Amino acid sequence: MASATDTAKPERRAPRPSRFRWLPGTRLGRLIIALNVLGLAILIAGALVLNELRRGLVNARIDSLTTQGELMADIINSGATVGEPAPSMDADYANEIVLRMLANPKTQRARLFDAKGALVADSDWVVDRVEWKVLPPARAREDAKGLNLDLQMPKPAPAPPAAARKALAAEVRSALRGRHVSSVRRGEDGDRVVSVSIPIQHVQAVLGVLTLEASDVDAIIARERAALIPFILIAIAVTLASSLLLNRLIAQPVRRLARAADRVRLSRARAISLPDLANRDDELGDLTRSLEDMTQALSERMDAIESFAADVAHEIRNPLTSLRSAVETLDLVTDAGARERLLNVLKNDVQRLDRLVTDISNASRLDAELSRDQPRIVDLERLVADIVALYQATAKPGEVSVHFQPPGGLEPIRVSGREVPLSQIFRNVIDNARSFSQPGDQVSITMAKVRGQVLAMISDNGPGIPQENLETVFQRFYTSRPKGAAFGGNSGLGLSIARQIAEAHGGTLTADNRLGAGDAIIGALFVLTLPEAGP
Repeated sequence: MASATDTAKPERRAPRPSRFRWLPGTRLGRLIIALNVLGLAILIAGALVLNELRRGLVNARIDSLTTQGELMADIINSGATVGEPAPSMDADYANEIVLRMLANPKTQRARLFDAKGALVADSDWVVDRVEWKVLPPARAREDAKGLNLDLQMPKPAPAPPAAARKALAAEVRSALRGRHVSSVRRGEDGDRVVSVSIPIQHVQAVLGVLTLEASDVDAIIARERAALIPFILIAIAVTLASSLLLNRLIAQPVRRLARAADRVRLSRARAISLPDLANRDDELGDLTRSLEDMTQALSERMDAIESFAADVAHEIRNPLTSLRSAVETLDLVTDAGARERLLNVLKNDVQRLDRLVTDISNASRLDAELSRDQPRIVDLERLVADIVALYQATAKPGEVSVHFQPPGGLEPIRVSGREVPLSQIFRNVIDNARSFSQPGDQVSITMAKVRGQVLAMISDNGPGIPQENLETVFQRFYTSRPKGAAFGGNSGLGLSIARQIAEAHGGTLTADNRLGAGDAIIGALFVLTLPEAGP
């Protein structure tokens, strides 16, 4: 008799709804997207903020220079304009006005151009600018011998680059047309400057152009870059944190799953058990639960195979022992009648072994056959009618007959399954019912549909089944030989195979007794329940 082992599994909590279900993809995919987008968003936000800050600083600088330049141009117009009706500008007096009013000569430069665009004044000409550099350390007296003490004249300053001259000239020409010009360009030294050119107008005449330049743009940009550093550091920290989090949430659990699978592969464990991962609400939790269920099913299958092998060995040992005893005794018996009886025992044992091996082979191939064939719509009413017709065509006089009572409905009774295994259910149950019926009796089959389920009922007029054996009859190798039946005619696998096929199709197979007057048992009743196929 097969041993049954119940494995209790801990209850798993239902997955919580994700906060990021509005994002596409799976739970871990949404987490990865969210973490990566977060770091990118920080950088974008920092760049946008600094870009606005930079624009604001440059615009503020332009506004400041424009205000200062307009004030200086008005003063020059009112104080340094000479001559009527053809006015002109007194360059020397205008230069003094510019130098007195220049706010910060160290970071600003003022240049004054006449009406023809010629430079007449430059604040750099009069502002003291001292260029300095660190001298090398003094040499010892003895090292100074032979030192060339000839003084070298300083090299003249290099001419301003042509591009800078062209940009300034274009700005001055635009201002000479009577409009204010502001720009950010490269100065003669290569640094970026904010430049404003203001025309000096007396009524309609343009007397000259005042150009103010602020050379602290690079310092502003340096400050902007320094302000970007916190955003960069935050983005790096978020990226590192997300990488560590993903490593903890994904890489380490996957490594644990791989090691657990290796333990199962190396036969150090029968099943994977990682309850902390199985309780997770993401794809790794689904994977862990699937692997646990798979390895648990494999463990149960291995237990079933070991139990099946032990049962097979036990069942085969009985006829083999009988065969061995009969063969050893046959040479010692001289009576013809006794020898005939021993030969009959040998024949019966051989038949029993043949039937047992056949049923064992069918049972061992059952899982492969069920997994190989694809389910399809099966007309169960037609299938049962064909099976019953075959029994009726091959019936011999005096044998138990098989009768099928169709349900009589207009719609066919259809289920989703595999036709050959489904027909094996009916053959096994019918053969079992016929073996417990008296010659001339009848095995009846009826069919009905109840709430989306198809019920097929097979009944006989035999002695019935003891109440304590209503489940035991479906265990492997269980046999309860009918009175008068030949020993070894049943392997005890038929009903077990039938129930296994029914459960593989999402159905059930149960046994009960038919009751008559006074609750007397008048036969056995097997009920097959299968899900009805949809339209």
